[in-house]
Amino acid sequence: MIKTAVTTDIFISGGGVAGLTAAAAFGAAGFSVVIADPMPPITDQAVKGADLRTTAFLQPAREFLMAAGLWNRLAPFATPLQIMRIVDAGGAEPIPRMTRDFDAADISDLPFGWNLSNWLLRREIVARIAELPNVDFRSGVGFATLLTRTNEARVTLTDGTRITAKLVIGADGRHSPVRQAAGIESKTTRYGQKAVTFAVTHEAPHNNVSTEIHRSGGPFTLVPLPDHDGKPCSAVVWMKDGPQANRLAMLPEPEFNVEATLRSAGTYGPLTLASPRMVWPIISQIADRMTGERVALVAEAAHVVPPIGAQGLNMSLSDVASLLDLAQADRDTFGSADMLAKYHRSRHPDISLRVRGVSLLNRASQAENPLLRDLRAKGIEAVYGLAPLRKTLMKLGLGAKG
Repeated sequence: MIKTAVTTDIFISGGGVAGLTAAAAFGAAGFSVVIADPMPPITDQAVKGADLRTTAFLQPAREFLMAAGLWNRLAPFATPLQIMRIVDAGGAEPIPRMTRDFDAADISDLPFGWNLSNWLLRREIVARIAELPNVDFRSGVGFATLLTRTNEARVTLTDGTRITAKLVIGADGRHSPVRQAAGIESKTTRYGQKAVTFAVTHEAPHNNVSTEIHRSGGPFTLVPLPDHDGKPCSAVVWMKDGPQANRLAMLPEPEFNVEATLRSAGTYGPLTLASPRMVWPIISQIADRMTGERVALVAEAAHVVPPIGAQGLNMSLSDVASLLDLAQADRDTFGSADMLAKYHRSRHPDISLRVRGVSLLNRASQAENPLLRDLRAKGIEAVYGLAPLRKTLMKLGLGAKG
């Protein structure tokens, strides 16, 4: 059997939102790109296996998405996130005892970000990639082997295709085959938690407010979505200890609606399930290095954080933006050891800080002890009460470096 040989500037392993966005960004910048993923992207919410989670793009991502030719496609479907509301319901009864609003207007003329459904993101990014003649998306085909040299990388795909590239980007998830092939270790922290994700309709309008409700086991977060069947709608991430999360996912809908409404502290009135429920394990993970010879890691191949503060994908986009800036700075030597060393230095310290920070927030959100819950509430009050500190933390949450 004669194997197909392909030469390209960049090979990307992984066709999730981060990998597809990287392909669009590098393609729009004029690089030739081959991207492969063993699973064809599901771009219809009604199809079994569709990713029904949502992703919030924070404010700094907009300019990057514009340059990639993506923002105009996504904007019509995006729900603005103007206010981040934190509700503490950690008292004796599961009712709000403290509510604090962090308003984007305090630091910017734009909202904190915009929320979109993951299946829709895939649909629009795949459509954008189809417009780029220099991007070759091979769905249903995966990464198999990697051989690197000082001046190039050689990748073999599962269908036998051989690819020669100047740079290999691993965007292939927390169990990244590219990371493993490059011999890069990672450290994983497990919390004993899972997230139940779903959408709900409710009586009160969300008014573009993202609401994070703390009691124990992890936050219960409602993120604005467009109306559903004429009713206000929100995406929900409900973090609980693993066995409890599995129990919730299996409850009959009427019972689940009652428990979800109780856990929401009645914030928007009765909640009604408006989508299937999905369950995801919660971990933190960070790669020891962002790079290997002719290899760069991005997104969950490099870092995983609990879904708090919309940090996950936005850290991933910062990875891709940094990598693209370095590649454009010297197109003749991109993928070199020097460029990849600069990439590691530009991203790894910030990622390490954010992974630790989100991990601490998650530990605090799990608190069962009433005294610890009281301490958590006082901490939120203290941060909110100091305007300079509040504004600084909001800017850090958007991606500013301390």
